[in-house]
Amino acid sequence: MASNLQLVRSPGSMRERLILALDVDDLERVKALVSLLGSKVGMFKVGKQLFTHAGPQAVKLIQGMGGEVFLDLKFHDIPNTVAKAAIEATRLGVKMFNVHASGSLEMMRLTVREVSRVCRQEGLRRPIMLAVTVLTSLNKSDLQRVGVDGEVADQVIRLALLTRQAGMDGVVASPQEVAPIRAACGRRFIIVSPGVRPQRAKRNDQRRVMTPEEAIRAGADYIVVGRPIMEAKDPMRAAQEIITEMERGAAAD
Repeated sequence: MASNLQLVRSPGSMRERLILALDVDDLERVKALVSLLGSKVGMFKVGKQLFTHAGPQAVKLIQGMGGEVFLDLKFHDIPNTVAKAAIEATRLGVKMFNVHASGSLEMMRLTVREVSRVCRQEGLRRPIMLAVTVLTSLNKSDLQRVGVDGEVADQVIRLALLTRQAGMDGVVASPQEVAPIRAACGRRFIIVSPGVRPQRAKRNDQRRVMTPEEAIRAGADYIVVGRPIMEAKDPMRAAQEIITEMERGAAAD
């Protein structure tokens, strides 16, 4: 069985490394966006809003149209509960899903072990398993309010190392922390970066952001973009402009 990990390090287009965040609550809009942008992005992110609205139907709709899915539900619970949820995500056939790294080393280890077991037993494709480090909407003062002292980057690296120790494939982290994660965790560790905004786009609720060019140059394997594409007058053109920025980042690497 081929591992998805091979897809990251083998040569590929920037299109394959662009993930569109489908943060909507309308399956007809999902269908229209996948139809319009399927040739421009490599994966579609299904997060809490869409999954709460439509559940597995949203995932199956995207897959039925030929799209790959990043299931962004950030599982965070006792180890057994998260492992069981991860098994169901695997059975859905998603290419990638995530948990919260702060859920503990044991939670992540059990998830990896149980997903790997089910893949062997049922002949399923092994998804890329990621852990969320520190949300891109948070800064140092936010962490201090919940009892985490020190710099944001220090906490991100601490959680990334814990994720690697657990045997997971990589992390979700702000592009601002990509370079230190790469230095700490190595070249084969997958890094998915939300909080990516084209130069002229609004930051919205994101704080620790970079442009697509900067994120790729820093070493991100995938970038996640939502509103700058979906709210554009011409989403196809917006997606292509982001791909062009990514290509500039790769050329400068």
